[in-house]
Amino acid sequence: MDFDFKSIFDLVKAFPDEKTCMDYLAEMRWNGNVISPFDPTSKVYTMKDGRFMCKNTKKYFNAKVGTIFEDTKIPLIKWYMALYIFSSHKKGISSHQLAKDVDVTQKTAWFMLHRLRFAFNTPELKTQMDGVIEIDETYVGGEDKNKHANKKSGKRGRNNDTKTPVVGLKQREVYEIVERPHKVIKGEIVKEKIIKSHALVSCTVVKNTTAETLHPIVKSNVDTSAVIVTDEYKSYNGLSKEYRHAKVNHGAKEFVNHMAHTNGVENFWSHLKRMVDGIYHWVSAEHLQAYVNEETLRYNTRSFSTSHRFDIVMANSLGRLTYKELTK
Repeated sequence: MDFDFKSIFDLVKAFPDEKTCMDYLAEMRWNGNVISPFDPTSKVYTMKDGRFMCKNTKKYFNAKVGTIFEDTKIPLIKWYMALYIFSSHKKGISSHQLAKDVDVTQKTAWFMLHRLRFAFNTPELKTQMDGVIEIDETYVGGEDKNKHANKKSGKRGRNNDTKTPVVGLKQREVYEIVERPHKVIKGEIVKEKIIKSHALVSCTVVKNTTAETLHPIVKSNVDTSAVIVTDEYKSYNGLSKEYRHAKVNHGAKEFVNHMAHTNGVENFWSHLKRMVDGIYHWVSAEHLQAYVNEETLRYNTRSFSTSHRFDIVMANSLGRLTYKELTK
């Protein structure tokens, strides 16, 4: 199936009924080779009603079993509309607004959004980084001036007493010139040159920003052939043993030192904080990684078409997130 949509109107036309939605989900999940979620080695029979049967276990199932959509009573078209709105809005959408848009309760919309965030943590966009990698941390939480007196830390800058630290790695853009057919003039195809940029961000919520915490994250995500760029923070000392390490001294009001700067990853922090402050207003530390994954995927797919981004999330919809697990 090849759906291309640029608006909710196109989305509704592409998925006019539940069967079309279910067929698309099955295609994204199995690509024509249905595998039983109960016994992957079993032969699978297709039934007349569109369900499947696992020969070895004699259990019936459909494409939703074993995915974020399992046991949902909400029509798939509402899920698809929620995913379209959620993934294409640059700063996300609140559960209150989504509840109005797809006609569900606010509690249901909140649960839907968390299930979709679960699918946003896609391995397709996680690769070993190389080239020039900017590394920085940010701290998510309310400002001291807005807190009750007994909750103020009195600290500025790097402060994880009342805020939650997040470490980010951003691979700088690699520009590639690509030729594609443009138009036909006198029987000949004239090609146009377009410039594509490839850049990825990877973010992890951490308990602290010590070297013992930050170094393993860098080593597990960055190839040793890369050049890493950080500020003067002491926790990054020692990475030069395995990487070429360039620094910029923010403490001395130095923001660019030849090729050394962290402006790219700091730009991502501005997107993340606009999402948290502008849409969600407050995010608990327990759920922060899910919200970080949300903005990470949105940022990493910013040059993708809406339907391409939609396909990526749908292809990663395996796995369940129950309400009990979410609220425990």
